[in-house]
Amino acid sequence: MKKLVTSIALIAAMAGFSGQAIAAEGGDLAEMTHHAAQTGHYPILKPEQMDWSFAGPFGKYDKAQLQRGLKVYTEVCSACHSMNLVAFRTLEDLGYSEAQVKAFAANYEVTDGPNADGEMFTRTAVASDHFPSPFPNKEAAAAANGGAAPPDFSLIAKARGVTRGFPTFIFDIFTQYQQGGPDYIHALLTGYQDPPEGVEVAEGTHFNPYFIAGQSLAMAPPLSDGQVTYDDGSPETLEQYSLDVSAFLMWAAEPHLEDRKRMGFMVMVFLAIFTALIYLTKKSVYANKEH
Repeated sequence: MKKLVTSIALIAAMAGFSGQAIAAEGGDLAEMTHHAAQTGHYPILKPEQMDWSFAGPFGKYDKAQLQRGLKVYTEVCSACHSMNLVAFRTLEDLGYSEAQVKAFAANYEVTDGPNADGEMFTRTAVASDHFPSPFPNKEAAAAANGGAAPPDFSLIAKARGVTRGFPTFIFDIFTQYQQGGPDYIHALLTGYQDPPEGVEVAEGTHFNPYFIAGQSLAMAPPLSDGQVTYDDGSPETLEQYSLDVSAFLMWAAEPHLEDRKRMGFMVMVFLAIFTALIYLTKKSVYANKEH
């Protein structure tokens, strides 16, 4: 009993410490920035947990949102970021027909070859091709972007995210929270701001307290209100653009998320039934019976 009380007290104390840390995030941004610079602990601010349609054990992708996200990526992000692992044909999962996918792919040119003369050549992309890179190689990408090649976006929503501390990560086990990547991308895209008073950032970089690798990054704010025209009447705002492209990048990183969740639910139901049958069998075998 004494051990149980001690354990509960320890958990409560750690939860209180976590709460204080979270409360500290509402403090002076300049002080937090200086502290992060001294300790090297980034990001300065934690991303807000958004309400995604694909969250939870029964979450599903919103195809209309994914189509809008594709539009944002195509018209804005694709100028610098590739998606080398995503094939055009997978866009049928977003609700496009085979003919629409072929027409979309035809807007791109890809490098192929070698031909009979041993030379590489360019051709119009087909549905089986992957999204091409806007640069011929990483060196060219780095040279065009101040020495740092923009990351590929194929798996960015699974590769990026902020570690959630105690006790939040415990609750994540039960809520099946896995939206750290989209939450981070949304926060980063909407988090650009002027550095607080007394904080200096390197020339050519932009202050963003949500950036996980420092207090500023080389990428300028890529989105702004009215930048992309939507055909379905959705708000053409920075907030909406950020939500849509974040959801699209989550789909790109995990296109079979809905199938996985469906299969996981079926497995859990099977295990529950199997456990009940095992219990009833054990109870029957070891029951006292008159012979």
